[in-house]
Amino acid sequence: MVRGKFITIEGSEGAGKSTNIQYIQNYLQAKNIDFVVTREPGGTPIAEKIRELLLDRQNSSLCEDAELLLMFAARAQHLNELIVPALESGKWVISDRFTDATYAYQGGGRGLSEEKIAQLEQWVQGELRPDTTILLDIPVEQGMERVRQRGETDRFEQEKLPFFSRVRDTYLKLARENPQRFHIVDTQPAIDEVYKQLDIVLDKLTIHD
Repeated sequence: MVRGKFITIEGSEGAGKSTNIQYIQNYLQAKNIDFVVTREPGGTPIAEKIRELLLDRQNSSLCEDAELLLMFAARAQHLNELIVPALESGKWVISDRFTDATYAYQGGGRGLSEEKIAQLEQWVQGELRPDTTILLDIPVEQGMERVRQRGETDRFEQEKLPFFSRVRDTYLKLARENPQRFHIVDTQPAIDEVYKQLDIVLDKLTIHD
């Protein structure tokens, strides 16, 4: 059995993850590739309950270390119950966010040390890393305007612009440090132009499949 490919979709608020993940699903279906789509935090019943804790606006007193540990608790369950079994069965896994989001949000946004995050990453994931990460990038002000147009915000979306600037800067830093894995897609242009950028990445991934 050939192991499936692990594709993660990253980006800060308003980058268009939902729309572009749907496009990726349609692309893979057209190629007859067996896949599952999931999200973080979440993806399994237990991890989804942790997600509710993390996103609930009423949990404003949640401390930064607790937030980080909850992220990895959800991730451990997600990996054990869904991601690893799917990959081992030959399915591709498309995840709306993964550990890069932890480096961006809890590291860049909250200011927690990369070393602390890296220790948890190694403990929970071992050697497992995404095969490809698509970073959907948009200027912070433009992304947050899209969020405001959607309506009610969650606990993270209530943060101020400097928080999201640090998140974006960290994502771009990760992309520079991992050029073989990261592919930056600019989501400012018209949607057809964004899809053309995605096609380039997806064509490379599927050419040998």
